Amino acid sequence: MHPEIINASAADIALIQDIAEKTWWPTYSPIITDVQIRYMLDAIYSTETLLNVIQGGSQHFILIKDEAGVQGFASYGPRPDERNVYKLHKIYVLPDNHGKGYGAQLVAEVKRRLKMQGIHTLDLNVNRHNKAREFYEKLGFTVIQEEDVPIGPYWMNDYVMRLTF
Repeated sequence: MHPEIINASAADIALIQDIAEKTWWPTYSPIITDVQIRYMLDAIYSTETLLNVIQGGSQHFILIKDEAGVQGFASYGPRPDERNVYKLHKIYVLPDNHGKGYGAQLVAEVKRRLKMQGIHTLDLNVNRHNKAREFYEKLGFTVIQEEDVPIGPYWMNDYVMRLTF
């Protein structure tokens, strides 16, 4: 079975939270403290926060599923300051599936859906020390600026990357 990409809903929140837990620790432990990881997971992936963004329509979630079940997710939505630019808010694939093309398939699906809406620009933020930057560059994203984003008492020290298609 080839992986399938499906829409996620509020019913999938526990699954999204589980994937976030399993991907954030190996991804961010070399970059930020465990206390910061826990804080950010609790803030960004709380049931209340996810319900608000899903039901409020500010982010649309998609899941990638293979014969073993859901292996990753992505979320995207319009930038409030630039309605013709969308932001890839989240994209995580379970570590055992890195290198299988699942992340690229999620990005391709987001691009396909945006093209159907007449949108041709996709931004994302990536931690300046995250090796995922190379993955995004392979997909055609380029760094357009640095951005430091406060999350509670912490800072996300990011690159903003952009893909025009």
